[in-house]
Amino acid sequence: MGQTPDLKSKFAKYYEKYMLAMGILGQSLFYVQALKIFINCSAKDVSLLGFSLGLISVSSWLVYGIMIKNKVLIISNAVAVLGAFLVILGVLIHG
Repeated sequence: MGQTPDLKSKFAKYYEKYMLAMGILGQSLFYVQALKIFINCSAKDVSLLGFSLGLISVSSWLVYGIMIKNKVLIISNAVAVLGAFLVILGVLIHG
């Protein structure tokens, strides 16, 4: 008898790739906001507190991803940390 492929394992591998793409895409919100701030040279109505809390949150998820050695959490939250930092920098410069 031939071996049947483990569909659950195969699905999990594809889903992990999907989640990596969604994790990165989802974190693009920080870059969109940062780009708007730097293009307009204005951070009017952008909450420093809100994005600071966001930075703390994604930094915590990054540390957790590193602790459990989860590639998806590490990459997507590293992208988010940089993006959140750029927004905060923009608020401090143009706020």
